[in-house]
Amino acid sequence: MTTYDVTGEPAEGVEAAVHALQAGDLAVIPTDTVYGIAADAFSPPAVARLLAAKGRGRDLPVPVLVGSWRTLDGLVDELGPLARTLVEVYWPGPLTIVVRAAPSLAWDLGETRGTVAVRMPLQPVALEVLTRTGPLAVSSANRSGFPPAVDAAEAERQLGDSVSVYLDGGPAGDPVPSTILDLTGDHARVLREGALPTDELRAHAPDLEVVG
Repeated sequence: MTTYDVTGEPAEGVEAAVHALQAGDLAVIPTDTVYGIAADAFSPPAVARLLAAKGRGRDLPVPVLVGSWRTLDGLVDELGPLARTLVEVYWPGPLTIVVRAAPSLAWDLGETRGTVAVRMPLQPVALEVLTRTGPLAVSSANRSGFPPAVDAAEAERQLGDSVSVYLDGGPAGDPVPSTILDLTGDHARVLREGALPTDELRAHAPDLEVVG
């Protein structure tokens, strides 16, 4: 377990995180919302280690972060016009979209029922890691039932040596989680209200429904 300060020159820390992730280990990375615990999205054993580190069951599948919106075309079955509009407007940023996953993908993110939650973060260190690794399974860096970590020290207190590399980018830019939209049905639905206000999203999705 090693912590790297990436507030200045991030190259050494990014290299260490990329190496760990490609080896199937876990890394904690800063994002534009809360800190995230990351694993190779295409390594089922790595994703299983992520779930175990959090104490989280497969019934809560892990979202995926990407380094470019173009990556979506290789991950989803079909990206509709609303999804494309929202991605163009809000990515990179605090919007997670749930879409139908391409059936050919060799991954196991939990009980997804054929869907995947995807986001592109607005954080330079996270984007640099993602550019090198490709899509990562990333969940908030905390034990289930505890508040998400807003700095690397808090992530380390909760996750300890279950994570190989911690990237310390200072306090989280915005401790509010991303807004999650389900785009798999006839109408867009808000599954979690977060950093993007629902009223703002309705400018692009007038029929937007709020779950719960």
